[in-house]
Amino acid sequence: MRHDDEQKTPAPTGLRARLIRRAWLALALFFIGLGSVGAILPLLPTTPFLLLAAMCASRSSPALHAWLYSHPRFGPLLRDWRDHRAIRPRAKVTALVLVALSWGWMWISVEPLYARLSASAVMAGVVTFLATRPHGPRP
Repeated sequence: MRHDDEQKTPAPTGLRARLIRRAWLALALFFIGLGSVGAILPLLPTTPFLLLAAMCASRSSPALHAWLYSHPRFGPLLRDWRDHRAIRPRAKVTALVLVALSWGWMWISVEPLYARLSASAVMAGVVTFLATRPHGPRP
């Protein structure tokens, strides 16, 4: 049989598929909640949770996915990342300052040297990633 003659199989509609879709939806709503709290609390990030919410919503609810990207507060952050892989300057500076404060607190309060060095390496990777992201559309 040639590939031209094959019919595409419809998306699975069984119980398992519905449960998986609902699990993705539950995760999307959970991450939207965390992102919303992060918009208010200074120590909780917003953008990573919204990116996770958008990914989960794309697998579960086209309406929720569209709502996230059209939201007046969350939409611009998501569109910047989707279209330009960019992080807005205010979000970037906030994240970098919080990483620096966390590093200082961790260095004072965590006892084993190997734990401090391991966490410092992870934080250095996060800082490098954040610092190398563009601020917006490339010219």
